[in-house]
Amino acid sequence: MKNHEATSGRIYECALRILEAEGPQAVSMRRVAGETGITAMAIYHHFANREALLRQVVDTEFENLVDFFNRPLGRGSFESQMIHVLDGYIDYALAHPRIFDYVFSSPRPGARRFPEDFRARKSPTLNITADAVAAWMKEGKLKRDDVWEIAMELWAHAHGYLMLYRAGRFNLPEADFRKLVHRSLRRLLHGLKA
Repeated sequence: MKNHEATSGRIYECALRILEAEGPQAVSMRRVAGETGITAMAIYHHFANREALLRQVVDTEFENLVDFFNRPLGRGSFESQMIHVLDGYIDYALAHPRIFDYVFSSPRPGARRFPEDFRARKSPTLNITADAVAAWMKEGKLKRDDVWEIAMELWAHAHGYLMLYRAGRFNLPEADFRKLVHRSLRRLLHGLKA
C-alpha cells in the first residue's frame, strides 16, 4: 500500500509541476506516466482519468490556498480580516499563476457554481469570507444582507483586480498594486458598514 501511495504522490507532483509550468492543456496521462517512470496503463490504477487527476490537484490546491488565508491574524476589525484574506488570495495568485488560472478562471469539470455549491459550503476558500461576513453581521457591525452574495462580491472584487493586473492592465509595481487594491477594498467595505 505504501508503494501505491508513493506512486500516486509522484503522479500528483508531476501533474502539478506540468500544470504550473505549462497549463492544464499540457497535462496528459501519457506524459505524466512517462515522466514518473510508470507505464501509460499503470497510471490508471492510481487515477481513473485525466479529469480525476486534475480534480485531485485542484482539491489539494484549494487546501493550500486556505493555508495562505489562515496565516496568523488577531481578531482585528472586519476590514483587517478582509484585507488579510485578500492578501492571501493575491499571494497565492502571484506565486502560482497557472494553477490559479485553472482553478479560478477557466471552465473545468466539477467547478463549484454560485449559489448552490457555495451555500452548501462546498467552497473551502469562500467559506472563510462568508463566515467573517456572517459574524460581523451578527454583531451588528455590517448591514444585514445575504451573506453569500456579500462574500461573493468581496471575492469578485479581488478577483477582478487580480485578472486585470495579471493581464498587464496596471502600470504599477506589485507593492503599489496591493496598496491600490487595499484602498479599493476599504471603499467597498465602508459602503457595507451599518
